[in-house]
Amino acid sequence: MKHGVAFRKLSRTTSHRMLMLRNLVTSLFEHEQIKTTLPKARETARMAEKIITLGKRGDQAAHARASALLLKPELLPKLFTTFAKRYAQRPGGYTRIHKFGNRPGDNAPHAVLELVDNPRDIRWEITSRAVGWDLLRNKLKSKKPVAIINAGAEDTLDVISSERRLGFNEPGLLRPKTRWNVQKKAGDYMDHLLATPVVFRDIEKEERDAVTERRRLIDAEKKKPDGEQDRSIVGFGSSGAGKYPVREMRPAPGHAAPGETRGALHLARAALSPRKPRPLPKVLNSPSLFSRPRHEKKRTNA
Repeated sequence: MKHGVAFRKLSRTTSHRMLMLRNLVTSLFEHEQIKTTLPKARETARMAEKIITLGKRGDQAAHARASALLLKPELLPKLFTTFAKRYAQRPGGYTRIHKFGNRPGDNAPHAVLELVDNPRDIRWEITSRAVGWDLLRNKLKSKKPVAIINAGAEDTLDVISSERRLGFNEPGLLRPKTRWNVQKKAGDYMDHLLATPVVFRDIEKEERDAVTERRRLIDAEKKKPDGEQDRSIVGFGSSGAGKYPVREMRPAPGHAAPGETRGALHLARAALSPRKPRPLPKVLNSPSLFSRPRHEKKRTNA
């Protein structure tokens, strides 16, 4: 029996362990999603829960204690304003741990630690998948798959708006748990989805305006005599006739928006995503005395 074991030591001294956990909690508050090993994620979640409770308390002693634990003082306003307002009605459970398979090399269990109801919550992607599955299942009862593919999801927004007004146990198209998640997260998630293409459209417009301005400068310089042309401007289009690179800003579904580190769909797949096997290193690149052809080995054995 193990007596007096209050927490994991993580094979580190006290000073090393505390500094490591403080660093992980600071990264969690900064990015609201981190990936680490499963034991570290569990200990980081314990410390993060206590610090968020200090942020909800909001007095001077809590401010002094939180400032002594966080490694970045600029995160204190976020703790005492954003997190305190977000979790004001939640008595606990501010973090969520998703298992993320095993790490290549030492096969250590990986996990994604995130704050509940953060702007890139994985539950939003899971809820959207559940909504799509429920709507598709109900349409398959009266329509053929080809007709559904050709028509698409036409009445999805109307269904979601009607489902948000229903109670938990009232009959509807969505399952009760899916409806509860939609009622809880649909507003913020839809705002996030609507804001993402607007940001990409603005970036793409700026990129095209910059390319148009470069093209105008190049055409203006080419009209001048050869001795008066600016080679730094004319040389921009010399690599290809009429080729002006324009970066397409159309992300695939689930990709990260501008300013994000990774997409939520990538994290939601977890260990179920296909992984390409690593190629084995070739020890003998050229034939040697120890690498005889296979037919010679058969003749020798015969």
